[in-house]
Amino acid sequence: MCKVTVIIPNYNGEKYLVPCLASLYEETRTEIKVIVVDNGSKDDSLNRAIKLYPQTRIIRLDCNYGFCGAVNEGITASDTEYVLLLNNDTLVRKGFVEALLRRIERSEKIFSVEAKMLQYQDEARIDSAGTYYNALGWAFARGKDQSAKKYNYCVKTFAACGGAAIYRRKVFDEIGLFDERHFAYLEDIDIGYRARLYGYVNVYEPKAEVVHVGSASSGSRYNEFKVQYSSKNNIYLIYKNMPTWQIILNLPFLAAGFGVKTAFFIKKGLGVTYLKGLAEGVRMCDKKYKVHTEKADWRQCLGIQWELWVNVIRRFSDMGEEE
Repeated sequence: MCKVTVIIPNYNGEKYLVPCLASLYEETRTEIKVIVVDNGSKDDSLNRAIKLYPQTRIIRLDCNYGFCGAVNEGITASDTEYVLLLNNDTLVRKGFVEALLRRIERSEKIFSVEAKMLQYQDEARIDSAGTYYNALGWAFARGKDQSAKKYNYCVKTFAACGGAAIYRRKVFDEIGLFDERHFAYLEDIDIGYRARLYGYVNVYEPKAEVVHVGSASSGSRYNEFKVQYSSKNNIYLIYKNMPTWQIILNLPFLAAGFGVKTAFFIKKGLGVTYLKGLAEGVRMCDKKYKVHTEKADWRQCLGIQWELWVNVIRRFSDMGEEE
């Protein structure tokens, strides 16, 4: 019985898609279904994939709906107990799917499990070993650029990086799909946050290893597209998931966090882009998009708040990189 559908969003990924599929089929021993959701690519990536791996289901979208739009199409089209989201610029290692499946099956309370993501340029170093968010309004990858040998134990995380993670599909029926207003960036923090408000947990699994190129679709680590969407989505994420009292409580931290980021991006020559994104984020805030659930009571929010404070310390002790 097939339990896992692997969903790969693709946009002009001719350089990456076929190697990604090759590694997935070659290094997986359990039965899986694979769906490639294409965001209106203009290159030859789909034709090559269909020719070499005809067992792959292809969903063609008429234009680029972003990461969120693509994976939502895949999740909706899937019929398995779990869905595994995988970036097209990844190469999976042996036992990757099996390790994620074993971990998520350990508890019904686990919503998502993130894989151990290694850097393509140096596979001995971490790209992400868990995804966190803190009271400064910073999302960051645990262990970024550090030795992969240091991150060989399973831990609870704030959320899971959507580039290589497995999700319990039925939970989407309860909390909703990825928010397409994000388009791209921080959508994985948002869905993880939402799951936490409903009482679920997110986990990191070191035995599931994947090599990640990074920024394959958007370009460099810091670019106008990424900076603008990240800052915009961050404001929206905070407004959407935090009750008013929690936003007020975090205002001093958020002001400091956004201030530091502003100074950082000014030095990078992207200050105007960052501030423009923040302004767009404020305009996105609308009461109809706030998370409303009886389960998201003050006790649940207090638990998350404590973690947001702890993650400030974790950020500076671990020195992971902000998203």
